[in-house]
Amino acid sequence: MIVTHLTLSDFRNYRSLDIDLAPGSNLFVGSNGQGKTNLVESLGYLSTLGSHRVSSDQAMIRQGQDSAIIRARLAFGEREILAEVQLNRASANRAQVNRVAIKTRELPRYFSSVIFAPEDLALVRGEPSGRRRFLDELLVLRAPRMSGVLADYERVLKQRNTLLKSARASGVRESQLSTLDIWDDRLVSLGTELIVARSALVAELAPEVASAYEAVAGQDHSAALSTYLSILASSAGSDDDEQDAAATATGAIAQDFVADAFRAALARLRRTELDRGLTLVGPHRDDLVLSLNGMPARGYASHGESWSFALALKLASAVVLRRESSVGDPVLVLDDVFAELDESRRGRLAAAVGDFEQVLITAAVFDDVPEELAAHVVRIRAGEVIEDAG
Repeated sequence: MIVTHLTLSDFRNYRSLDIDLAPGSNLFVGSNGQGKTNLVESLGYLSTLGSHRVSSDQAMIRQGQDSAIIRARLAFGEREILAEVQLNRASANRAQVNRVAIKTRELPRYFSSVIFAPEDLALVRGEPSGRRRFLDELLVLRAPRMSGVLADYERVLKQRNTLLKSARASGVRESQLSTLDIWDDRLVSLGTELIVARSALVAELAPEVASAYEAVAGQDHSAALSTYLSILASSAGSDDDEQDAAATATGAIAQDFVADAFRAALARLRRTELDRGLTLVGPHRDDLVLSLNGMPARGYASHGESWSFALALKLASAVVLRRESSVGDPVLVLDDVFAELDESRRGRLAAAVGDFEQVLITAAVFDDVPEELAAHVVRIRAGEVIEDAG
């Protein structure tokens, strides 16, 4: 898939932007704060309905304006479509494909991208919530229906936690326990689907991550992935640094096994959950475990190793998406990445992304980017294109 044209209206610092993009590498150059990342952020929003920088859509609407528009012309094979979304301050966002209104959540069906940015170092060094979000966003890109599963799980989890808090505050009543059983069944059903999907995804990602890490770092540090499952842990509510090794799984997991383990964990912990007013097990408490040479990457990996691992996760994601896509490669975005890499890693990264259909790169310094990735150069200043050297 290729983005052939991008239009922005009142998005971030862009009052108005119209720009043609080319197949292969597109390099956006400009000083910090000029709008390079804003430009690629807009395309990331089209594929994930979120930003890799902020949690609120409101921050992406230009100051003083009521709405912002992102419009992209996409080409794959002989087909071309126009996808657009309008972000609104005071009402629901709206989306269109080929000028026909669609539900906003359907946009990822039409466009796929993978963004790597400095913030992604948190995938290695940060909290489990970021790694869960990484897996879930990839699940939705592969199967958009999973967005509904995730939303339903969060809704059931919230309702169950409300019931637990109410029972703790008022004293447990028989009617509350019977209602809790109903929520347990729904939580297990949705949570099992999510756990099974995540574990299958991790199993598919693992060999690609190992290969991508070696390609970027230039050496084999046995980069590996596994899944920490709270439903298998011997204790609940422990610190993330004290995860039970027995609860760590490698490879895909059978649905019946997960459902039985989930129910058993909820039954075992019911008294504790009622005391604490909180659901202590489930996919909302799980983690993606990253390791190098058999040691946890979080806390042990050096800065360079952490960067290489984070890059490997995103490159592996792109490989997995392209493998089953009917519309070609995802658009690969490298946001301000090369400044953090030494010369040898820059060259290896350039080689690793060279065969993708389209790569979008941002850089503050032109010379930071290998020459082979500078085929189409666009210079940005204060939210405007000042030079298109394509």
